[in-house]
Amino acid sequence: MSITLAEAQKIMDAAIAKAEELNIKVTVSVVDNGGRTIGVNRMDGAIWASTYGSLGKAVGASAFGRPSGVMQPRANEPTPSGVAQASGGHMILGQGAVPIIRDGNIAGACGVGGGTSEQDEECAKAGVAAI
Repeated sequence: MSITLAEAQKIMDAAIAKAEELNIKVTVSVVDNGGRTIGVNRMDGAIWASTYGSLGKAVGASAFGRPSGVMQPRANEPTPSGVAQASGGHMILGQGAVPIIRDGNIAGACGVGGGTSEQDEECAKAGVAAI
C-alpha cells in the first residue's frame, strides 16, 4: 500500500525541520510506490533546481527500493540506465533519497535536493523516520 497525503506531509515537515537544523534550504519530494508525486515542498530561498533534483532522486529510490545513492555507482550500467530512460528521464540515481518500506514492500520514497548529497540524504531519512 502506498503512503497517504497526510503521511507525505509529515515526511516533508520532518525533512524540512532537519534542513532548518542543518541551516540549509531544500526542496522535499514524496512519491508513491509507482514513482508518482504525492507532495513537493520547497523552502523559501531554495534554488529552483532543487525541485527537479528532489523529485528525480525520490523516483529512483522508489523504483529500486534502495537509497538513491546506493544506485549511483550503477547509474550507467545497462539496466539502471535503461529503466531511467524508460521512465522518461525523470529518475536521478544520486544520493539524497530513501525508499519508504512498509511490511517489506515499497510504499514510496522521499527525495531531497538543495544541500550536499549527504545533507539531502540526512533530511530524507529524518522525513521517513517521522512515520
